[in-house]
Amino acid sequence: MDMMSMVTGILSMQQGNLQGQIATKLTKQNIDAEKFAVQTLLGTPSTANLASGVGGNLNVTA
Repeated sequence: MDMMSMVTGILSMQQGNLQGQIATKLTKQNIDAEKFAVQTLLGTPSTANLASGVGGNLNVTA
């Protein structure tokens, strides 16, 4: 393999990695936006019909 094809291969891999990072970041931003929209539509969940202690903090120190 000559030097130019090795350099081209490395640059192609770096470009693919960058595109993957950008896609991951955009996907996370879209998921966060959808989560916010759903929470806005549904509001905060009510705990009125739950038994005592359900939904509270769990103390795991032993």
